[in-house]
Amino acid sequence: MHFSAAASRVALSRGNTRFNTRMQAPAQPPADLLPVQRQATLAYRALRLWAVPLLNVLFRIAVEGRVHIPTDHPYVLIANHLNWLDSFAILATFPAEPRIHFLGDTTMLVTRKVQWALVKSVGGFIPVNRQARPDTVLFHHANQCLQRGGVVAIYPEGNYGAKEGELMPFKKGFAHFAVDNHVPVLPVALSGTQELWLRKRVRLIVGPPIESTGHTVESLVTLAETRMRALVPPYHHPGGPKLMRRRLTHLF
Repeated sequence: MHFSAAASRVALSRGNTRFNTRMQAPAQPPADLLPVQRQATLAYRALRLWAVPLLNVLFRIAVEGRVHIPTDHPYVLIANHLNWLDSFAILATFPAEPRIHFLGDTTMLVTRKVQWALVKSVGGFIPVNRQARPDTVLFHHANQCLQRGGVVAIYPEGNYGAKEGELMPFKKGFAHFAVDNHVPVLPVALSGTQELWLRKRVRLIVGPPIESTGHTVESLVTLAETRMRALVPPYHHPGGPKLMRRRLTHLF
């Protein structure tokens, strides 16, 4: 009887733990939850009308190498990752079409109704399921994006980089997408976004596209990392006033 009662308590405890876990952890959204396409949605175009001027009021964004940005075919965009501004700066300075789609974990975002409704109307997101190994749905959806003429944007370091002017080793995902779909890789170096303050100068340096034809995944990773290391400029910390430094650096 004592064993049975103890076993029942253990079973009940485990059941409560599983129930609480299910209640607390949002479900991982599938990669094909949002549409992918070449065309920019009307909501995205409307958002750019006020968001781009706002970013240019807050920061001084300088773009070098605009001539290298493809406008007539899909590609994989890779960039170093320093802070929240990186994605916004890329979207604000690149053409509206072909539409850029960022890979990101939207697990928590789907629980916020207003923000999620905005993301769905604007588009440009491919949810990543970090628990899936491999995430076959993600690969299928990213391939579909490129085949439809869209752009897939990836931070190949996998997370925020160590510090300004440095790169961490690249992961291989971007090279799989490029090689499998026979599209080029466009390297974009970001500088000045790790720490932010009002009117800080931020640089985007767009390098020449790297053709994937004739490359293996491994050789493309090596070449892209080499090109990116040459593209990222040395960083010199600017002097002068740093208004709203803490707030803007940690805005998101």
